[in-house]
Amino acid sequence: MPAQTRRKFLKTIGSLAASAAVSGALPGCAAVRGRRKADKRPPNIVFFFADDQRFDTIHSLGNDEIITPNLDVLARNGTAFTNAYIMGSMSGAVCIPSRAMLLSGKTLFHLQGQGMAIPPEHITLPEVLHKAGYKTFHIGKWHQDQPTYTRCFSDGAKIFFGGMTDQFNVPVYDFDPSGKYPNDKKYIEPGKHSSELFSDAATNFLRNYKEGKPFFLYIAYTAPHDPREMPKQYLDMYDPGKVVLPKSFMPEHPFDNGELKVRDEMLAPWPRTPQEIRRHITAYYAMITHLDAQIGRVLEALKETGQTQNTIVIFAGDNGLAVGRHGLMGKQNLYDHSVHVPLVMCGPGVPKGRRYDAFCYLLDIDPTLCELAGLPIPESAEGYSLIPIIRGEKHKLRDTLFFAYKDFQRAVRDRRYKLIEYFVNGRRTIQLFDLRSDRWEISNLADSPAHAGDLRRLRQELLRWMDKLDDRSNFRQGHNVSL
Repeated sequence: MPAQTRRKFLKTIGSLAASAAVSGALPGCAAVRGRRKADKRPPNIVFFFADDQRFDTIHSLGNDEIITPNLDVLARNGTAFTNAYIMGSMSGAVCIPSRAMLLSGKTLFHLQGQGMAIPPEHITLPEVLHKAGYKTFHIGKWHQDQPTYTRCFSDGAKIFFGGMTDQFNVPVYDFDPSGKYPNDKKYIEPGKHSSELFSDAATNFLRNYKEGKPFFLYIAYTAPHDPREMPKQYLDMYDPGKVVLPKSFMPEHPFDNGELKVRDEMLAPWPRTPQEIRRHITAYYAMITHLDAQIGRVLEALKETGQTQNTIVIFAGDNGLAVGRHGLMGKQNLYDHSVHVPLVMCGPGVPKGRRYDAFCYLLDIDPTLCELAGLPIPESAEGYSLIPIIRGEKHKLRDTLFFAYKDFQRAVRDRRYKLIEYFVNGRRTIQLFDLRSDRWEISNLADSPAHAGDLRRLRQELLRWMDKLDDRSNFRQGHNVSL
């Protein structure tokens, strides 16, 4: 690294570390005992939701290359769920059903429109909180319909009704309680990065909030989704020549998975080259480091207002991303890099410095937050509260996890093995991975006689999940999924 670049690197690290030190003073993240016994006010909730941020992109959780001092502080002062996943999508826009499942607690096939929207009769997490007296405030990306937005939030700022955008020219709306958002009310703050725009709105909310009731602040970023744009100083913190290629890097995917020409896969030419993938990883990491710094600003504002003792802070991602793994670039697949997401929480009732490997989905956040806030879980929610795991009452909530992508990919995993089944253009392809010895999902054991029993058992479990979730008719297209 050139001397000038290194000086910039160290200077930026210093500023980030200072930010981390401020956000590190999060006494509310240590344990519930930090609250005064006389304080019966329900906890505030600050929810940071990243766009396309993979599970293995937090330094303190095992990625030595990435720089995330503020997320590191959250993880050290709270609890990380290391086996958090999304269930999948029936659309290439994976983040739409991911967000719908998060906010409703519903499973994929019990949403509307092929899993793309929250049914109006299903009560959302913000609705539960609002009815209990919370101020529900949204900032950033809303990849759902506008009527659902209106019933979820009592206020908001810098609202982006879209999926992706130029990061420095985000078209946003101010909140309208009538629920009307015509095009002529949309505006842009030219030259301001999305992560800074949304964090500005969050810090402004925190520093000016004077209402006596608790708040639910939901900040949905568009980073690190492409286009991967960020201030240059963050890109200079990484040397593409030194970025380590993932063990599952491949020039091309070994077979047609049904989605090799989707938009995300066009972000890099075929065959993928080490140089090109390192460039993409560098930009991905830099964008996450910039996002981390903006999260640090919000945490600093939270501390300044004296709210940390009584605030639950959550960080999660809506889905993962391949970025060169298995010859893929996007999230339209069922490999671990695309369905495995980060989930960290701290605050009242959440232990400090814990790591739990219980299987969970993002849809479990809905009932978990209801329970932490002392509120009843909606009957329509299908997720499981993570509180029994946090309290040590249980070690697991599920024995297996199920995943789906469109009508031609299905998967299931247990603690050791993972099965992925494809049916593309009349051809059936099966993959079986031993995750204990092959966490990168490289060695396919589907044809191994020694693993015939494992394959049969997981196929039975896949069918059980499909029946449970009303999925049989969504997958087959004439494909016999029976044993």
